[in-house]
Amino acid sequence: MLHRMLALSLLSECTGDDLWSIEYCRQRGIPEAWIEELLDGFESNFARESRTIYVDKQRVNQYEGIRDVDLACKLGEFLGVDTTQIQTRSGNRHRTVRAIREAVEEG
Repeated sequence: MLHRMLALSLLSECTGDDLWSIEYCRQRGIPEAWIEELLDGFESNFARESRTIYVDKQRVNQYEGIRDVDLACKLGEFLGVDTTQIQTRSGNRHRTVRAIREAVEEG
């Protein structure tokens, strides 16, 4: 069961850049319903390094997981933050995660 301290811990791990594996999400205690809701398939774009997905330092074509920015939004909602407004204003994934953390801290 998710509680505030775990939600804060998970939020602190989010960067806006990472894809979390299903296994890692389960290990960290993310509710199964959230995993099912946020799970998606991703494809690498080898033409742009920033769009290439790596697993254990190896490039992969496809990956099934959860974007940590989506998880940060879900955690923010759980912690009482209006993440829709934050996403609209922030402009990119990094700023979205940072703004959610700040909103939670300001509480």
